[in-house]
Amino acid sequence: MQGRVVITGLGAVTPLAVGVEPTWEGLVAGRSGIAPIEAFDASAYTTRFGGEVRDFAPPQFMELKDAKRMDRFTQFAVAASRMAIADARLDIAARPERVGVLIGTGIGGTWTWEQQHDALREKGPSRVSPFFIPMLIADRACGQVSIMFGAKGPNYALVSACASGTHAIGEAWETIRRDDAEVMIAGGAEAAISPLGLAGFCAMKALSTRNEDPQRASRPFDKERDGFVMSEGAGVVVLEAEEVARERGARIYCEVAGYGQTADAYHITAPVPGGDGGARAMREALAKAGIQPGEVDYVNAHGTSTPLNDKVETEAIKACLGDAAHKVAVSSTKSMTGHLLGAAGGIEAIVCALAIARGIIPPTINYEYPDPECDLDYVPNEARQANVRVAISNSFGFGGHNAALVFRAWDGATR
Repeated sequence: MQGRVVITGLGAVTPLAVGVEPTWEGLVAGRSGIAPIEAFDASAYTTRFGGEVRDFAPPQFMELKDAKRMDRFTQFAVAASRMAIADARLDIAARPERVGVLIGTGIGGTWTWEQQHDALREKGPSRVSPFFIPMLIADRACGQVSIMFGAKGPNYALVSACASGTHAIGEAWETIRRDDAEVMIAGGAEAAISPLGLAGFCAMKALSTRNEDPQRASRPFDKERDGFVMSEGAGVVVLEAEEVARERGARIYCEVAGYGQTADAYHITAPVPGGDGGARAMREALAKAGIQPGEVDYVNAHGTSTPLNDKVETEAIKACLGDAAHKVAVSSTKSMTGHLLGAAGGIEAIVCALAIARGIIPPTINYEYPDPECDLDYVPNEARQANVRVAISNSFGFGGHNAALVFRAWDGATR
């Protein structure tokens, strides 16, 4: 088929807010969603804060009896999907076999695993819930979304650590282009701020330890960055074949124009020096889109706020865009949301779509001390009005997974 694919619906659950509009308002205002952890006692941890989703009420999005059979990450996925479907005004029942679901997660049902392990140790195997496995496994988000909304097309999960959400949207784009579906509900979901989840990332020494000032802890590309901030939530978009969206008169945010994916083949956590893997993913995405480096207006960076990632991503952007790199606006919205792990790519795709549709680039907040090794335009501290025609979203995961998406302004013209 190889047709054009557009975004018609958005849904978000983030540490800033439940909903796309309040999340976007927070991003444009440069507001942090990071705070001390409330879900459990984190006083003994080296990091005691994160990007928790507050004021999330599952009954607003699903029956309570269904929510009780879902891990928190699945609840987030269902909520974000419901928002995206409503935003797209999508009637799935009209052609259910042509609507698919592809939702990624980096870790899956962490809370379920911990709670049921406690039940096993304290009360024995007979007290482990019969819903343990159906709640735990990574495909529960896409499976439950398919069940709840009647989508009978391609349906599977994708796990590639922090690149999961971007890979999911990219593979959904490919699914529509090869005509295996007309519509895909795609993105990422994560809820790993649990006692064991936090302990694991603390043990890796991957997290910021600015416990006295959590809202300033996520500071991508800043010289004083000391690690990422662990967060939770979900970001889901509705992708449609152009002709289907136009036929039903859907509102179109932008076009997904290209997708690239590569591997570093280098290290279990560290990116390859020089950023070759990330650069190749961006080049591949631009090549599929037929877009030249000089046409890129905005890069929503992976930008985790770790010393190594931000340096290497800067190198990757420069390797891909060449002389144009210093003319491109680059920002990391993780400075405000923290790192949503497998959900990050879903949220950041929404950011790119809205940056294009509304002509505003969200900032990189907490940018105070320039790093000579990070020397691009990071849109420091304040949002910027801009005519964004082409945007790139980067996601790089532990294990050397690299994924990039290219978004293009929609003008309705045939290319």
